[in-house]
Amino acid sequence: MSKVALKANNISIVFGGLRAVEDFSIEIKEGELVGLIGPNGAGKTTVFNMLTGVYIPTSGTIELRGVDVTKMSAHNRVKMGISRTFQNIRLFKRMSVLENVKVSSNINMNYSIFDGIFKTKKYYEQEDKATAEAMEILEVLGLSEYVNEQAQNLPYGKQRKLEIARALASHPSILCLDEPAAGMNPIETEELMETIKIVREKFNTAVLLIEHDMKLVMGICEWIKVISFGKEIATGTPDEIKNNKEVITAYLGE
Repeated sequence: MSKVALKANNISIVFGGLRAVEDFSIEIKEGELVGLIGPNGAGKTTVFNMLTGVYIPTSGTIELRGVDVTKMSAHNRVKMGISRTFQNIRLFKRMSVLENVKVSSNINMNYSIFDGIFKTKKYYEQEDKATAEAMEILEVLGLSEYVNEQAQNLPYGKQRKLEIARALASHPSILCLDEPAAGMNPIETEELMETIKIVREKFNTAVLLIEHDMKLVMGICEWIKVISFGKEIATGTPDEIKNNKEVITAYLGE
């Protein structure tokens, strides 16, 4: 029986007098591929920000692998096994592809300032291990030929994949992808669908996906949760969701 990678219990957040998200709950097991969808302004990214520690919920609790992380900082949540990408690409543009991925490996490295300054044996062992892991990720995602290229020189679709590669380098048990297909053409989107499937299989990580491209969501997600105006309105399989009248109304109006 699969363990629970992420569990949110009735999380809400209020900004001033605005209740942006209200009583949102979700439970994702290890290895699951789940979609979170809803109209623009529904609160999807706000949910991601609460799950990953950018925002602290006004009420409710969040658990990662059974540990309460509700008040935990974002970087400590990464150590607990959650990682994410963003709507807008946030790469280190003038760093190489390899360096961008190794940045995330830092959280798993175990050497001191002394080791770093004096380049001890431990320093080289840790750096070599991080390089090998980064190269493995880049190989799986089809980016190994760009290893020494500056991130800013990659095509748009490859930059999106590099963001995923960087997120994977922290060894997450759950990966949160915030609109990874935004700005992609149909060919790039098809390639991204295959990439997400590969990530789930090769790295044994659960995936929570926000996306407006319904073909992508319906094509790869095992189940989907829908929110509108900060509240859940439906949960189900892709077939159940696309035939749900409340979901259709939320997207298209009466």
